Parts: sequence; C-alpha cells; structure tokens
Amino acid sequence: MTEMQRLTNLSVPHGPVDCVLDTDTYNEIDDQYALALMMKSPKLTVKALYAAPFFNSHSTSPEDGMERSYDEILHLLTLMGREDMKAQVYKGSRTYLPDEKTPVDSPAARHLCQLAMSYTVEKPLYVVAIGAITNVASALLMKPEIADRMVLVWLGGHYTSWPDNREFNLFQDVAGARVAFGCGCPLVQLPCMGVVSSFYTTKPELEYWLSGKNPLCDYLARHTIEEAESYAAGRVWSRVIWDVTAVAWLLNDGDRFMMSELIPAPIPEYDGAWAYDPRRPFIRRITHIHRDALMGELFRTLAQ
Repeated sequence: MTEMQRLTNLSVPHGPVDCVLDTDTYNEIDDQYALALMMKSPKLTVKALYAAPFFNSHSTSPEDGMERSYDEILHLLTLMGREDMKAQVYKGSRTYLPDEKTPVDSPAARHLCQLAMSYTVEKPLYVVAIGAITNVASALLMKPEIADRMVLVWLGGHYTSWPDNREFNLFQDVAGARVAFGCGCPLVQLPCMGVVSSFYTTKPELEYWLSGKNPLCDYLARHTIEEAESYAAGRVWSRVIWDVTAVAWLLNDGDRFMMSELIPAPIPEYDGAWAYDPRRPFIRRITHIHRDALMGELFRTLAQ
C-alpha cells in the first residue's frame, strides 16, 4: 500500500460502507448502543458481528465474557427484529494473545481472514472494534495480507495527555494492541479518557428520547438507568456510552460528529505508557467529539 492510499483510507468513506463489528457486548451497556447504531444506519452494510473476550465483574474469565457477549448480540438482534443476521454472528477468542507473534484461533478470526480477502486496497472492509483487540490482531497474524484490505477503527487506549494508558480495552491485551498499531493496517483510534469520555447521557435524556419508542429503545434506556443508579447510589450521575463513537466515525461526513488528526502510530507499552517513533506510518486519532450532534443522530436512528 502506498502512503497516499493509506492516507486516503484514513479519511471518512463516502457512500455505502461494508463493515463488521467486534464487540464485548456484555461488558457494559455502551456496546449495545454502538451495535444498534451500526445495524440501523442506512449507510452501513453489516457483514458480520464478532464476540470479543473480556474479564471483569460481569464475567468469570475472558472466555465467559466472550460467551456472554455472543448471547447478548443475539438478544439485541431479536429486539431489532433481525433474525436474518444471526447466522453472521461469530464467537471470538477464548484467551488473549500470549505474545505478539501467536494468534488465538477462533471462528471470528477465521471469518475475518476470509472476508477481508474479498476486499481490496481501493475498496477496503471497515473493521470497527470496541473491546479487547484479540480477534482482530489474531486475524492480522493469521493472514497478514488482510492489513492492506481493511481499515481498523478501534476504541482503545487513552489520549496522550492522560496520566497513563491503562485503558480497559487496550490493557487487557497489550500484545494484541501492539500488533494492531504496528502491522501497517490503516488505523483510526478513538482514545477513551480525554476524548470520547465526553460522550455521555443522563436519565432524563434517555427517558425523553428513547423510552416508549420501540423494544430496543426501552431495553437500552431501562438497563442504562438501572446500571447507573446501582453505582451512583443516590448521587447525581451521567453515563458514558463512548463505544458509539467508533461506529459514528463511519458516518462522520464533513466532521459532523468529531474532529481528528494524523500522527505517527504510537506504541502501546506493557507498563501502561505510550512510546513514540516518528518514522512509523500515520494513523488517524480522534481529538474531539461534537457530543450533542452525535447524540441527536444516535437517538433519531435508534427510535426508527
């Protein structure tokens, strides 16, 4: 891939977009919004949905997190009346990468290898990832030539002004993150703290814009409010739903929803820091979210 083609592929695509979503859907409520926005946006043709591993209080292991995420994807498709899409849902990795050279085999990684090979440098597949990057990194290791046939849009890592880089998605699988940032695949990064952490909602907003609109909206509003109130314990709260922003980049014609910059690909380090080498290929990094514009688009799309 030439540098000119790389920069072209780091621009927001015009016209219809073929895409896949790699998601740890059961981890928290924001993945559900992202998946719904992708499925309901007319510009986007969703080719597959991949369940990503995660391990926190909502799972007993990375494998359990992946299995729960797989089941949650199917549940969301039922709420949207998209039974036809269930055949394109794939289970992902059961563990994280053991090192930077060894992929973790899974139906999701194998499918991504096969699917991406049907695309070209000029017409790439857009891979939106909103969890640990294990599935995608595994596919890139299994079939390195797909790096030129896809554009990776990943919500992972913190912005460089943040005191550390111990962000949940990235720090679960640092080896996978180093593969993603170092393989040469065109990469759009959405940093969490310092950038997309500004994309949040509240109970009155959810009740006004989503409650009563359709079964999916009722599910999202109810569970977001319940989860927030469980940890807020009577305090004032707002709830980040930042995973939406990764999908929204594909819809960002004319910088409607966010601003960005081109930078040499930073290097995720195992100690929770970023390292830098100005000789590395450019990536696109999101720097600002137009919160109200994107929230309005999200609510209008989900309520359809």
